[in-house]
Amino acid sequence: MKSPLATKLGTIALLTVLLLIPLYMIKGIILERQALRENVVRDIARSSSSNQHLTGPVFVIPYKKKVRAWKVRADSSRYRDEFEVAGNLYFLPETFALDGKMQTEVRARGIYEARLYHANNQITGRFDIPRQYGVTDDLADYQFEKPFLAVGISDIRGIGNALKITVNGDTHKFKAGSQVDKLGNGVHVSLPSIDPLQHATFEFAFNLMLHDTSQFDITPIGRESQIKLSADWPHPSFVGEFLPAEHKITNEGFDARWQTSLFSTNMDEVMQACLTGAKCEQFNARHFGVSLVNPVDQYLKSERAIKYALLFLVLTFAGFFIFEVLKRLAVHPVQYGLVGMALAVFYLMLLSLSEHIGFGVAYALSSAGCVLLIGFYVSHVLKSMSRGLSFSAGLAALYALLYGLLSAEDYALLMGSLLVFGVLGVVMIATRKLDWYGVGKPESLGQ
Repeated sequence: MKSPLATKLGTIALLTVLLLIPLYMIKGIILERQALRENVVRDIARSSSSNQHLTGPVFVIPYKKKVRAWKVRADSSRYRDEFEVAGNLYFLPETFALDGKMQTEVRARGIYEARLYHANNQITGRFDIPRQYGVTDDLADYQFEKPFLAVGISDIRGIGNALKITVNGDTHKFKAGSQVDKLGNGVHVSLPSIDPLQHATFEFAFNLMLHDTSQFDITPIGRESQIKLSADWPHPSFVGEFLPAEHKITNEGFDARWQTSLFSTNMDEVMQACLTGAKCEQFNARHFGVSLVNPVDQYLKSERAIKYALLFLVLTFAGFFIFEVLKRLAVHPVQYGLVGMALAVFYLMLLSLSEHIGFGVAYALSSAGCVLLIGFYVSHVLKSMSRGLSFSAGLAALYALLYGLLSAEDYALLMGSLLVFGVLGVVMIATRKLDWYGVGKPESLGQ
């Protein structure tokens, strides 16, 4: 004949497995709402502008070159053929500086929000164009056209001002299109022709206002590049191949400064390999920037919280069972199931409330409601108000520890391990004198 203890433990285990069904359904709702929010953010980005990536300016000199080559006729005789090829010469700025000030705003659609920034960028620098444009061939074979500056901007819808550039004191207007395929979208400005026999210097300055949904990337195009970014958002995530040389983060915002040189970026070589060839992987990877992340993502935290649901069920049922065997009470499996359902509903309440009042307040209200409901119910099941209060206190401690796990992501595994070890220790100490053979007798479970 089966032991009542084994039957009770098997029933509790079965209830735990069955309760995973509503928990799995709630997790599906969390993922569905998260996907809906992301679609809304993408729609807002499509109507505004997507993540911005700034590359340039690059000094470009188009040319046509006469090429002579020996060819073979059908009768095997050779002749000298002459034809023209077109191309571009590309030059990086000697110095490149960007001072960007970013201001954020929130745009909402229904209950969903997307964060946008407006960046006011002051860009300055200098180009040094060598004699003969660095060409070692015979200049008589070249026909140079008017040079231009090309600036790559990933989403030109985000440009917020009429772009003008000052070059050596003269003001020029930018035109749409970068005119360089590898730079993608952007703008360009034509410059006066220069004498190839003279060394030329071009100092430039322009103001670029951009807006975007969350991230701003910059390619440090200069041989010496200095980038400064500041914003009124205190939760930056620095991304890309280079971290800031200096940064300061406060509750009011952040300031960051990057500094790179040709030795650290090898930009001249990787740019030439991309713009004159097809090897653009390294050039496209040479960037850095900042993402204005939202540290309170209620869907991510709700998803992380429900991952601990099984642990919550096991610990709660274990506490319930310990009360049952120590006080020799009879708790029906339906009562276990109702307590388990209340624990599952917590996650649904947490999700629905967090969409309107924020995760922290939603967590406090949801956990308080569940603790009060379960505590009131358990006090009658265990036939003692003090037992109900003790059970409620333990459950409240579990919710507090879960919030700590969600808030301290880096220490979640450590805190979770200590929690399981602590609960195991409490159970072992509480049952150290318990006669488990006696628990198996019908009267010990009140039957």
